[in-house]
Parts: sequence; structure tokens; C-alpha cells
Amino acid sequence: MPQQYKIDKVAEIESHIADSNGVFVVGYNGLTVKQAQELRHQLREVGAEMKVYKNNLTRLALKNQEQPEIDEILVGPLAYVFYSQDPVEPAKALKEFATKSKGVLEIKGGISEGKAVSAEEVNAIADLPTKDQLLGQIAGLINGFARDIAVCVNGVSSGLARTVQQISEQKAA
Repeated sequence: MPQQYKIDKVAEIESHIADSNGVFVVGYNGLTVKQAQELRHQLREVGAEMKVYKNNLTRLALKNQEQPEIDEILVGPLAYVFYSQDPVEPAKALKEFATKSKGVLEIKGGISEGKAVSAEEVNAIADLPTKDQLLGQIAGLINGFARDIAVCVNGVSSGLARTVQQISEQKAA
């Protein structure tokens, strides 16, 4: 029979999985305490949370929550980054920290929107623009179209006015 603290820990992991849109798995072998604190702080700023759990307990929690199997990456000392909103910001924070820490932090993969993702896919997510940046780009495009339409409409009316004026000048002469 499993020990109570393990049952409680699996329930805790399940609640994190249920409350989040996804989880990224990172290897932290060689990460200092100061670096870990810095990474946790950066992740908190973008709405994510990093936790360290035993891989077997996480495997059970993922299975209980009917998440895709990622057993092949659940090897060695791992940390789990749970995010509840957009996956781009946490992925960017992880990628920046991984490059800054010179290989101490290794992105292994994870689960995003109910699908298993590889390390390459997490890096591709990190390269995407954020939701706010996309909304800004869309607003800029809409503004550009509106401006172009206004210029065209104004050009037609001013051209018509010039034509009418020239015709009236010709008839007056």
C-alpha cells in the first residue's frame, strides 16, 4: 500500500496539472540555488511556476489526469514548469535562461494544450511573438487598411471635385 505522503504529493501534482494549460519539463542538473531562485522569479513574472517532483509520482499524476505520455523524457533530475496562460512567455524565459546558464538548464519537452511537445517544439514556441505582440501587429494592420481606404475615398472625392471645377471653368470661358 502506498504511503500517505506519496498519495498527497500525487494529488498536489494532479491539481497543478488540472489548473494549468501545460507543463514544460527541464533538466536542472548542476543548477545552483541562486540560479534556481532567479529562474523561479523570472517564471513567476510571466505567470508560470517551477516545481521539483519525483518522476514516478509525476508519471502517475499525468496518467491519472489522462495527459499524453512523456515517459521518455522523465529521466534524471527534472523540474516541472506549470503555466496557466500563454505558453510563449514561459518558453521564452526558459530558453533565455538556458542560453544564459550555458547548458546547465536543459529543456526536455513537455505538454502544451493536451499534446506532448519535444524540446525543439518548446524552443519553437519560445520564438513565437507573444499574444500582446500579435494583437499589436493585428491592430497595426487594421489601422493601415483603414488609412489606405480613407486615402482612396478622399482621393476619389477630391478628383471628382477637381474635374467638376475644371468643367465649370471651361464652360465659363
